Amino acid sequence: MAADDRDPTPTSRFSRTARIGGLVAGQGARMAGGRAVDRVRSDEAKGRAQRKRTGAVVEQIVVQLGQMKGAAMKLGQVLSTIDLPGLEPEDAERIKGRLAELRDQAPRVDFPRLEKLMAHEWGGKVSSVMAEIDPEAVAAASIGQVHRGVTRDGKDVAVKVQYPGIAEAVESDLRNLKLLMPLLSRIAPGLDTKALAEELRERISEELDYELEAQSQRRIARGWRDHPHLVVPGVLTELSTRRVLVTEFVPSAGFGKMRTHPDVDRDRFAEVIHRFFHDTAGRLGVALGDPHPGNVLLAADGRLAFIDFGMLRKLPAEYMKREGEVYRALRCDDHVGLRRTLGGLGYLPEPWSHPDDLLFEYMRRAAAWSIDPPQPRRLLPGTAYEIMESIFELGPEWQRMVKSFSLPSEAVLLRRMENMVFSVCADLRACGDWRALADELLLGQYPSTVLGLEHREWLDARGG
Repeated sequence: MAADDRDPTPTSRFSRTARIGGLVAGQGARMAGGRAVDRVRSDEAKGRAQRKRTGAVVEQIVVQLGQMKGAAMKLGQVLSTIDLPGLEPEDAERIKGRLAELRDQAPRVDFPRLEKLMAHEWGGKVSSVMAEIDPEAVAAASIGQVHRGVTRDGKDVAVKVQYPGIAEAVESDLRNLKLLMPLLSRIAPGLDTKALAEELRERISEELDYELEAQSQRRIARGWRDHPHLVVPGVLTELSTRRVLVTEFVPSAGFGKMRTHPDVDRDRFAEVIHRFFHDTAGRLGVALGDPHPGNVLLAADGRLAFIDFGMLRKLPAEYMKREGEVYRALRCDDHVGLRRTLGGLGYLPEPWSHPDDLLFEYMRRAAAWSIDPPQPRRLLPGTAYEIMESIFELGPEWQRMVKSFSLPSEAVLLRRMENMVFSVCADLRACGDWRALADELLLGQYPSTVLGLEHREWLDARGG
C-alpha cells in the first residue's frame, strides 16, 4: 500500500520494522537512563519518578503505534486499555485520550484505489453491484474504511473496504511484535508477554478476513434480533467477501451527539451499552474487543446501533460464570475465595507470595464503583482517577504485588472490553445502578432496573 498525501502511513516492511525498532530502542534507553538516576533518589522520589517514566514510555509506544494502520495501530489500542501497573491515574487517562484523537483523525485512503479493490472482489465494475456509493468515507479505522452506498436493488448499505496492501503491513507488524515484547516485559514484569503476543497475533489475523467478521456479525445480530433497546445491522452475505463487508446502513447520529442529550437519556444509553457488551459475553459467550465510542451509534428510532465485530474472542464455556465468582468474592468479603478464584483463572502465578488481605483490598477498591453504596452512582471522567487515588493509598506494596499479576489469553479482550465500556459510560457522565447490573449479569440474579425487566421480557418472548 503506497502512501499518498492523505495517508502518510509507513507501509513497506522495512519502514514499519524501522519505526517499531526505533521506538523500542529509544524508549528502552529512556528506562535504562532513568534507573541510573534512581540510584541517588529516596525511595519515595524513586517510586514517583518510575511511575512518571513508565507513563511517558507507554504514551510514546501507544501514540507512535496509533499513528500506523494495521496491527501496529491495533496493538496500540489494546495496550492503551490494559491495566499496566505503575501508571499514575492522570497519565493513564491522558494516554487513552491521545489514542482516541488518533483514532478519530485516522487518514483516509483515496477512493479510486478502493474502487479498484472492490471491482476485483466483486468480479466486475462497482457500478454493476452498487447504484450509488459515496466516494467520501464516513469512517476510517486500522484495517479498512467505510463508505455509504445504495445497492442495485435499492438497499441503503455501509460498505467497509480493506485498505489495499494492508495484509502485508499486518504480517510485518505481527512479526515485529517480538521486538516490542521485551520492552513491555520491563514495564509489566508479571505480564505473560508471550501469551499476549500470541493472542494478539491470532485476533488481529482474524480481523483481516471480513468473511469471518460477517459470520460474527450475523451471530451477534441473531442474538439480539428485535431487541427493544438496540440493533445490530444485518449483513448482505451475497455482497460480502474476504476484503469487502456490506451491511445494512442504519440512519443514526454519532457518540458526540449522544453526549449532548439530557441526563435521563445519557443514563439510558450507558445502561444499554453496558448491558450489550456484558450480556454478549455472558449469554452469547463472545468478548467484543472494540467497544469504543465510534462503534456505538444513536439510531433514528431511538435505539442504539452497534457496529464493527472484527476483533472478538469466543470465550470458553461457563467462563463468565467463573469471572462472576471474582465479583461474588468481593461482594461477600471472601479474601481466600478471591485469591483462589483469580489463581484458577490464571491471573496469579504459583506460588502466590502476597497477602490475601492486600489482594482483596486492591481489588475491592478497584471495583468500589460497582459495589459500594450509594447506588445508583454517577460516573464521571474523573472517576477512574479517584479509584486510582484510593488504590495508591495502599502504599508501595500493592505496586509490587500488581507487577506479578498475569493476564490469561482468554481475558485480554475481556479486560479491554470492560475498561472501554467503563470509559464510555464515564464519558457520558452516566448514572446507573452498577451493582444491580453486576448482580444480574455476573451472578445471574433477576433484573431490578426498568431496562433489565424489559430485556427479561424480550428474552422470555424468545423462549429464554
